[in-house]
Amino acid sequence: MTGAEGAVYVGVLECDVLLGAVGSLKHKRAVVRPVLARLRRLDVAVTEGGDPDRLRRALIAVATVSSDPGQVHRVLDTCERQVAGEVEFEVLSTRRRVFGAHDEGD
Repeated sequence: MTGAEGAVYVGVLECDVLLGAVGSLKHKRAVVRPVLARLRRLDVAVTEGGDPDRLRRALIAVATVSSDPGQVHRVLDTCERQVAGEVEFEVLSTRRRVFGAHDEGD
């Protein structure tokens, strides 16, 4: 799947995860921070979103940009597999969105 010439595609992946026995926000950060660092090695933007005060839940958000929508999907697939493979937590749900030239509102 190749995009339109000059088009840019943005992909966003949100992973709602349940952490194991986390007793403090400091411990939560110690679990989530290395996961975010591993995802960044895939050349994506990543952050922990959602409610940071919830001890056992985290929302990991990943974003990538490419002129090829297929590449966007491949990168998000890789990120999703990596998050699912983490032993420190369980993936409850994922949500993926890809935006491109066809999404322009103007």
